[in-house]
Amino acid sequence: MQAVTDTLSQITDTASRAAQQLATAPPPELRFGDLLLKGGWVMLPLGILAILALVIFFERYFTIRKAAKNESQLMQQVRGSVLSGNLDSAIAICRNSNTPLGRMLQKGLLRIGRPIKDIEGAIENIGKLEVAKLEKNIGILGIVAGIAPMFGFLGTIAGVITIFYNISLTDNISMGAISGGLYQKMITSAAGLLVGIMAYVFYHVLNMMVDKVILKLETDAIEFIDLLEEPSK
Repeated sequence: MQAVTDTLSQITDTASRAAQQLATAPPPELRFGDLLLKGGWVMLPLGILAILALVIFFERYFTIRKAAKNESQLMQQVRGSVLSGNLDSAIAICRNSNTPLGRMLQKGLLRIGRPIKDIEGAIENIGKLEVAKLEKNIGILGIVAGIAPMFGFLGTIAGVITIFYNISLTDNISMGAISGGLYQKMITSAAGLLVGIMAYVFYHVLNMMVDKVILKLETDAIEFIDLLEEPSK
């Protein structure tokens, strides 16, 4: 009888220690990957939008950066050829440069002999086309910045509706039942805001880069027109 009592006591003590360990055990850590999986189906379109924004940003960034490189050497070569009367050489230099400024100057050189206003108009039209090429797909980043947070909020609202629908079925309105599902659904809102902020920053960074390129092209175009007017002064 004593042995049975001792055994029961040991079992009780073991169960008590196990309960204390469980009670004092730290809560499981929230891992980033687990959070993304708990976000639900909305995380798929948000992931696609994030990848789209990154691809457009880096593709446009390197394209605009290439167009923004210093073209002072090109201007010097064109100036030397024009002043020496060798227009064919100047046109060849512009063609081989394969840059927005080179194409603008080439169009102007091909119009030499016509009134200055016609040359300015031709250069301006080519400049608009080159700027449009640089701005290609940048507007998509603005769209992503607008709709990504909406997708996030949509996922959260859909999750909240599901939570309260389940509560109506089970009649369980405990705080744990509500908060346990709600924190998972808030993940979509956070992800949507993150993607939206990223796309918003990318959009404005690229626009600022394009503005700098436009200013540089306009400055070089004015310098070119002044060069053509020099012989007539």
